[in-house]
Amino acid sequence: MNERIVVDPITRIEGHLRIEAQLDGKRIAQAWSSGTMVRGIEIILRGRDPRDAWAFAQRICGVCTLVHGLASIRAVENALDYKIPPNAQLIRNLMNAAQYVHDHVMHFYHLHALDWVDVVSALNADPKATSELAQSLSNYPKSSPGYFADMQKKLKDFVEAGQLGIFAKAYWGHPAYKLPAEANLMAVSHYLEALTWQRDVARLHAIFGGKNPHPNFVVGGVPCPIDLDSDSAINAERLAQVQTIINRMREFVDQVYVPDTLAIAGFYKDWGSRGEGLGNFLTYGDFPEKGMDDPASYLIPAGAILDRDLSTIHEVDMNASDQIQEYIAHSWYDYEDGKELPLHPYAGETRLNYTGPEPPYEHLDVDQSYSWLKSPRWKGHAMEVGPLARVLMLYASGHAQTRELVGMTLNKLDIPVEALFSTLGRTAARTLETKIIGDTMQTWYDNLIANIKAGGS
Repeated sequence: MNERIVVDPITRIEGHLRIEAQLDGKRIAQAWSSGTMVRGIEIILRGRDPRDAWAFAQRICGVCTLVHGLASIRAVENALDYKIPPNAQLIRNLMNAAQYVHDHVMHFYHLHALDWVDVVSALNADPKATSELAQSLSNYPKSSPGYFADMQKKLKDFVEAGQLGIFAKAYWGHPAYKLPAEANLMAVSHYLEALTWQRDVARLHAIFGGKNPHPNFVVGGVPCPIDLDSDSAINAERLAQVQTIINRMREFVDQVYVPDTLAIAGFYKDWGSRGEGLGNFLTYGDFPEKGMDDPASYLIPAGAILDRDLSTIHEVDMNASDQIQEYIAHSWYDYEDGKELPLHPYAGETRLNYTGPEPPYEHLDVDQSYSWLKSPRWKGHAMEVGPLARVLMLYASGHAQTRELVGMTLNKLDIPVEALFSTLGRTAARTLETKIIGDTMQTWYDNLIANIKAGGS
């Protein structure tokens, strides 16, 4: 049966995405991804003060609430050749890192885990056995039989009241779920625990940026003055709160997130050979200790990996017109010189030209334009970015902690290094990156306190 399957909208993402897949019997022969909503932020920004650009760019997403604003601020500072004071750089790193840690934990428990965790099965678990399982994985204090009994009752009340919410209409009981009932109860309990955790750790953005989501920024620095004795600035009490938040982040990552990832992955090791992408990975580099103009101080280095070859890191030049380019051959845009020629983002154009069908429609015309997304390439290659790309770049560049964590994960799961490129490896990479960045937050915080005590800016 050569059927066209349509999934629209794709959930668990910010924005609108449509997937159409063409079947050849039971095999997916072709698939297309379409961004079905034009954002047009660059059009909105025309004629505005560039110092205000971050406030608009940041609102392209309600989940990644900070990074678009930070990228916009950096772009303006790069154009104006502004140098950032050391304390401001450290505060930006802490804010950015808090976004990473917060979002990765949220992704694992609230967006991704339900693909692996049978929620309803948790009702059949033995709380005492669940407690023994949890305590065998870590020393997290919330692991008593009473704790898991309370969580099980809360879940039971949801089920009996018919208020499953996002737990409704899933494939509970499907044989593809492999976790025992006790592991399911542990994971669901940590799902609920993470809801409270994420609310508390988001306060770091409020301390340094005034609010969350969408904390404030300012070109040239940060919007929060530091005065240890003032009630209207970042004082000693607020800095102590930041330390408490970092401690809570790291405790949950070390004692809950990392152990849960390894425990769940142990039941799904077959996914270590599934879900590979193109094998090309790209990072731009981030978390500068000494400023954006000092790549040697970046926690995450810039580079490209091609064809899964971890022995070779290719240099990336974001300013070179022949490296990063955007194609619009199948997008609802026009370029002045034609749709077939790519443009570097610096020369990018946003000329809307919608020639698609009017909703509701059955299928996209994939032979013509069918998306509001442009197609970025690096030297003509489609590249994967994100947690796996960053962890692979750290691993390939010899970052000691990354190599230790990756080695530990591969040994514990008894899977080869090639499994890094799989669905399982991609999930594990997100967890390991969270551990790496969470630990480095403490270093940045310590350096910030030392700078403040030394009278630095």
